[in-house]
Amino acid sequence: MDEPRTDPVTPTLSPGETLRYARHLILPEVGPAGQRKLKSSRVLLVGAGGLGSPLALYLAAAGVGTLGIVDFDVVDTTNLQRQVLHGTSDVGRAKLDSARDRIGEVNPHVRVEPHPVRLSSDNALDLLCEYDVVVDGTDNFPTRYLVNDACVLLGKPNVYGSILRWEGQASVFWAERGPCYRCLFREPPPPGMVPSCAEGGVLGVLPGMIGTIQATETVKLLLGVGEPMVGRLLLLDALRMRFRELKLRKDPECPVCGEHPTIRELIDYDRFCGVPQNTPTEASMANGKDIPEITPTELKARLDRGEKLTIIDVREPHEWEIGNLEEHGARLIPLGQLPDRINEIGQGEEVVLHCRSGGRSGKALEYLREHGYDNLLNLKGGILAWSEDVDPTIPKY
Repeated sequence: MDEPRTDPVTPTLSPGETLRYARHLILPEVGPAGQRKLKSSRVLLVGAGGLGSPLALYLAAAGVGTLGIVDFDVVDTTNLQRQVLHGTSDVGRAKLDSARDRIGEVNPHVRVEPHPVRLSSDNALDLLCEYDVVVDGTDNFPTRYLVNDACVLLGKPNVYGSILRWEGQASVFWAERGPCYRCLFREPPPPGMVPSCAEGGVLGVLPGMIGTIQATETVKLLLGVGEPMVGRLLLLDALRMRFRELKLRKDPECPVCGEHPTIRELIDYDRFCGVPQNTPTEASMANGKDIPEITPTELKARLDRGEKLTIIDVREPHEWEIGNLEEHGARLIPLGQLPDRINEIGQGEEVVLHCRSGGRSGKALEYLREHGYDNLLNLKGGILAWSEDVDPTIPKY
């Protein structure tokens, strides 16, 4: 296959680079000419987190000449279980700064172009057009659809990966050669249907497995060798260590890459994916309705005054074991069990619902409200905010 466009000026390899890439140079599919291609290539990583970590490390080690990285987040302690690009000493630093330093240690011959911005419809086309291959390391649907549509409009290959819990996916979406992401998923799932990694968890090594697959596909695309995963979706179940492959076909009715596309410019992807607009907290609205909230300090003050409150924790049992409000009378009713256990909550009780950070408890509040409960409050920020503002002995996770 033809490789993506690269810099027409093919650079030379220094003696130090020749030694560094010796195991590449003896591969017939790479050789000196291929290694020079890699050196002249420009790859954009969208995200420097779980998937972005192995991508950045292995593409740098492979000798990709320029790595652009889009990220505006800082390193958090909870990242370290899987985001191997960053270390303990980097907590609190911008991920771009940490990534630049680590990549420099891996391969000082690689140029890092940091983009400390939130990728949006306003900047995506200008940013992506400067690169040969775009690699999607995102963890949210709005950015995933934005990356896909921008790559289709620009004719760029989009190396896709996603992870959750013990499962991962990988593919190459390249509309000029096969299907795009919208051919597979025309529309996003309803808001809240798919949990985030913060809510559902993710096996620490899983992004390494999927990220290295993405890195392999990226190198193949840059070299123009092998059979890229265009038109194929790889599914990984790490708990059972099983791989499956699905054949994908281009959808002639796809709104962005089909025969009669209706999307000819980038749209409002937050609105398209149903992300609430201008909300101060994760659960301040649900289905367009205001969610009544109580702060941790307000709840603690009311408990100290001896007020009778029913506290319902809608997290999962394994989360309850990490830390809970049992000493304050909290009861565990996981969100998925709420329909079957709703009778355990009295209609006349004043109920405070909480989860990890406020999202699931907001959904539980809406469910109860739809079933006739009206004296309901959502703990703002969840048990994480309680740990921050009231009781630091409760672990954060």
